[in-house]
Parts: sequence; structure tokens; C-alpha cells
Amino acid sequence: MSALDRIRLALRRVLAMTRKEFVQLGRDHLTLGFVVGIPSLQLILFGYAINLDVRGIPTVVLDRADSALSRRLIGEFEATQTFHITHRVASEAEAVRMLENSEVGAAIFVPPDLDAHIHRGRGAEISILADASNPTVASAVSLAGLGLGRALSARIQPLAAADGAIPALRILRFDQRTRGARPDLVHAEPLEVRVIPLYNPERRTAVFIVPGLVGVILTMTMMLMTALAVVRERERGTFEFLIATPVRRLEVMIGKIVPYLLVGHIQVALILTLGALIFDVPLHGSLLGLGLGALPFLTAMLTMGLLISSLAQTQFQATQMSFFFFLPSMLLSGFMFPFDAMPDPARWIGELLPLTHFLRIVRGILLKGAPIEALWQEVAAIVAFAATALVLAVSTFRKRLD
Repeated sequence: MSALDRIRLALRRVLAMTRKEFVQLGRDHLTLGFVVGIPSLQLILFGYAINLDVRGIPTVVLDRADSALSRRLIGEFEATQTFHITHRVASEAEAVRMLENSEVGAAIFVPPDLDAHIHRGRGAEISILADASNPTVASAVSLAGLGLGRALSARIQPLAAADGAIPALRILRFDQRTRGARPDLVHAEPLEVRVIPLYNPERRTAVFIVPGLVGVILTMTMMLMTALAVVRERERGTFEFLIATPVRRLEVMIGKIVPYLLVGHIQVALILTLGALIFDVPLHGSLLGLGLGALPFLTAMLTMGLLISSLAQTQFQATQMSFFFFLPSMLLSGFMFPFDAMPDPARWIGELLPLTHFLRIVRGILLKGAPIEALWQEVAAIVAFAATALVLAVSTFRKRLD
């Protein structure tokens, strides 16, 4: 046989194998769906949902002046589109509590003597507390607040004093009775905005990323561990022994989850230890509270893995399905990109994902020192997801080889 014949036969065998792979790919509808679904999902998430221009940061206002001027200034803040006034409170403690619980990203404080200080030439100061546990949000608050402060101060035109001293503001006629006919000439700037970053004053990225990695790593490892559990038993032939046992479906699910709960808490301890030693990440809150908050999240990820394992036929399919859930969780949870900068549809999807709520728990406890009971809404959302995933996993699990 000549060399040309051997090459021709080799090409024929390669063509036969290629045809066989195309036929097998066409029969595997799940894999074929991922060929189209994953690129489409990535395009939508990166192109539409991910937005680094932070707008509409939930903001709480404490307006002690409660005057026409203070209300107008607050309207100026909201007109920047960076701030979205969602709450008005009567005390500083209530505003700080909302910052700790991640209900808002900024708090604006207007002093009671705003009008008097502006009209007397003493210079008024508006303070903004920014949640710097997310450096991107804190930078947006600082940029918008300081820029607006300079613009407002320039728009309040000062007049020169009679003796040519420090510029003073005009004393309006109706204010002369209560504030005197002459200004005090104390401060040249009529209005100043001060932004105070909380929880991460240096705005270090590691302080923001490392606590988030607790949730991301648990999502990936816990879900994959149980997603491959049942499929691995089918492929190894040990699933036949499971069929022969009197163990019920719910008991099978719970039995597969319990060991990994301990593994998950070990991973949490390892990540926090390395984060504190290597990246100097502060641990302000209760580690016991964090452990209690991690328990429903671990359960949610493990039950989601069992649901995938019940639906998949091979380990490759289980891995693909896990990745299909993991990618939106990482991108829409606020781990990498500001949650408030996403459009409404993306945030609606993000609110359904347990990682979104767990990130608020872990950052609230570690960086802000918030108690776990103050984050009960986030815990309740994770528990609801875990219960739904467990019901679906039990209903789709079948103790049959087919």
C-alpha cells in the first residue's frame, strides 16, 4: 500500500469519527443548548446588565432643618441621579443602622441651623456618610457629593463686605429681624459638603473582594460536590446498591447534604483566616453570627447541586448545568459590579439568587459589625430558596437506573 493510500484511509477514518461526533452532539440536546445558551447569557450579562456607572444609590436623609432651603438642596442631590432618596429618618442612629444593614448606600445629614449659617455668612456644612465597604459606590458618592457642593456654593453669590474683608452673604430683609442687619463675616464659602467613608475608609479593594469570595467559593465548590454526587454513583455502578436500600428520597438528599455542611464551614474559616493574615481584612462582627448565616446558604447551594444531579445524566452535563447557574450568580449578585448600577430586570434576577443575599450578610457582619438578627430578611430569602430547591430535588430524584 502506497503512502498516498494510507493518507487517504486515515482521512476517511477521521471523517467517520467527525461525522459520529456530530451525530452524538445532535442527540445530546442539553449540550447543544449550552453551546447556544452560554454565549448568549454571557453577551446579555456583560453587555446589558453590567454597568460601572453607578446611579440611583439608595439614600437615607436626616433633615434637621426642615426648611424650604433644605428641601431644595436635597432635591439637588437627587437631581444628580447618583442619589435616590428612599428613606427619611428622625435620628442619626436610625440612619447608621440602615447603613449597617445594607438597606442604603449613603446617608445625608442636614444640620438644624442650615439657613441661619448660610444667611449669617458662617458657612453651612452638609455631611454624607458613604458605605465604603463597596469602594465603587463610595467613590461615586464622594464624586457626586463634593461636585454638587462646589456647584451649589458657587451659585450662592457672595457680596463684598463694607470694609473689604471676607465676602459675606446678603442678609435678606425678612431675616434682618431675627438675624441682625449685618452678617457675621466668618466663612467665605456659603456651603460645604463633606463625605465620610465608613467601614473601609481607605477604600481597599481587598476589603471588598475577600468577604465576597466566601460566597463565590462556597457557591462553586458546594454546588459541584453534590451536583456530581448522584451522577458519579450512576457511572460507577454504586447507584444499584442505593436502589436496593429502604432509604427514602428525602433521607437520601439530607444524608448527602449533612457532611458537606461541615466541609463548607471549614472553607469559610480557611478563607477568613487567609484573608485576615494576607490581606488584612477586618473582622468586626460575630463569627458565630456569620456561621449561623452561612448555614442556610450552604444548604441552598447543596440542594441546588442535588437538583442538578437529579436532572443530569453524566458528570459533564452536571458540570455544565452548574456553570450555567454559577455565572449569573457571580455577575448579578454584586460581587464584582455595583448591584445598584444594574438595570431593574438584572436586579430582579439578582434578588432571586442566594449569593446576592449572602454577600450582604457576610459583608454586613465582617465589615460593619451588624448582628445576624438585623439581617433576617436576607436569611429568610436564602431559606426560601433552599426550601424550594429541596422540594424540586426530591420530586425529580428517582431511585431507578433509567
